[in-house]
Amino acid sequence: MIRLADRTTSTTTPWVGEQHLAPAQPQHQNQNQNQDQAPERHTLSTEEDLLAVRHAVRAATVRAGFGLIDQTRIVTAASELARNAYIHGGGGHLTIEYLGCKGGSGLRLTISDAGPGIPDVEAALADGFTTGAGLGHGLGGARRLMHDFSVHSEVGKGTTVTATRWTAQ
Repeated sequence: MIRLADRTTSTTTPWVGEQHLAPAQPQHQNQNQNQDQAPERHTLSTEEDLLAVRHAVRAATVRAGFGLIDQTRIVTAASELARNAYIHGGGGHLTIEYLGCKGGSGLRLTISDAGPGIPDVEAALADGFTTGAGLGHGLGGARRLMHDFSVHSEVGKGTTVTATRWTAQ
């Protein structure tokens, strides 16, 4: 679902709240032990920060009880979104939140920058869209790797991307 607001471009997929998840058997023991863990905030201002973010997200996926394939999906999405904030937004921040739900757990990644913003979010989410030398799979690819995904961008003010993945979906 695409929602366009006045002078603000955003795209939102419906959030899957805790009460909307179908009951499922936990894939790992003690999955919910991290739901009370404080959010982690990471700065994205250097190339080294991008590597540190990948390691932090990887560690968070392990703590949250994700299997290897989902760990890879989340780290890949986080890496792409962090790189976008660094390159296109001039740097920014990543917040990792641990979520709990009946039968599983999740991670919510929020990446924000104060860059130029994305004038046309819908176009930016389309495969093949690029503002650089890349293949144009970044933002749309990150969206496909996560269960819940939203982009809020204001031209001249920056962009915030929120992406969530659940262990039980």
